[in-house]
Amino acid sequence: IYGYGRWHWAIIVAIVFLHGMIGSFLINGVHELGHGTVFRTKWLNEFFVRILSFPHWINFQHFGASHSRHHAFTLHPPDDLEVVLPIRLIVWHCVKYGIINPHAIRWAIGGTFTTARGKLEGDWNATLFPPHAPHRAEPTIRWARTLVMGHALVLIASLALGWFVSPRWLLLIPMVTLLVTYGSWLHWLCNSTQHVGLCDNVPDYRLNCRTFLLNPVVQFFYWHMNYHIEHHMYPTVPCYNLGKLHRAIEHDLAPCPRGLLATWREIISILEKQKADPSYQHQHPVPSPRLGSSKAGSLGDVAQASPA
Repeated sequence: IYGYGRWHWAIIVAIVFLHGMIGSFLINGVHELGHGTVFRTKWLNEFFVRILSFPHWINFQHFGASHSRHHAFTLHPPDDLEVVLPIRLIVWHCVKYGIINPHAIRWAIGGTFTTARGKLEGDWNATLFPPHAPHRAEPTIRWARTLVMGHALVLIASLALGWFVSPRWLLLIPMVTLLVTYGSWLHWLCNSTQHVGLCDNVPDYRLNCRTFLLNPVVQFFYWHMNYHIEHHMYPTVPCYNLGKLHRAIEHDLAPCPRGLLATWREIISILEKQKADPSYQHQHPVPSPRLGSSKAGSLGDVAQASPA
């Protein structure tokens, strides 16, 4: 907003796109805050989950209902329909949807309007919000209506400021209300790794989740969810302690790839095998159980949330 009219238009476009790149990771923040592990104080988690949900049209109430079942029944359909294997990923979608994604208007914004009207359709919604218990859907519908009203106010304020103060305030529309429609390529590369190509209907998180190592900057943006096996094993461990947890239990894990490039080489190889054999599921070679390992140590220091 400050640079509009002062800097070259290409710089403004680049800054807004960077804003979209970082903003696409808001769902991971909503995920962590929904687990209630970022802060020890409950109301801080509840306050910030609403703040982070707003710009990306995230219905944290719906996500919470879905995600609790995902953790309880990970990749065991029909009890978990948040993630269903096989996941038909097309790597080209990283570019197709990760630069500019107009479909998000229908998926995220349109879906919010549908929910705000009280319509929760599909098998998964019928499981989460059964017809005999309509009260379960009320928080989800209320938050959808809050999103609609809040973004309507953003649009009205942007247009009013743009007309009466300065056109630069029109940037609020792509920066807030349309944030979901651009810049998500890096998030797509990170978030799509979690379960793709692995095994369903198994109780071992080492076989249905994927851990990989990331550089500290991207890992910070991704809320440390590259440690996805560890997160499913111990979902109450704060995300910023998952690295410690990984080091405490890595002797019981399969070797994990280092970096996004190595991770996607593995995934693409699995997807190619699934094209030839749709029933193929990759099974990581996990170590055999070893009792009394001195490497395990104490896990007490990784299970602590922020003292705030």
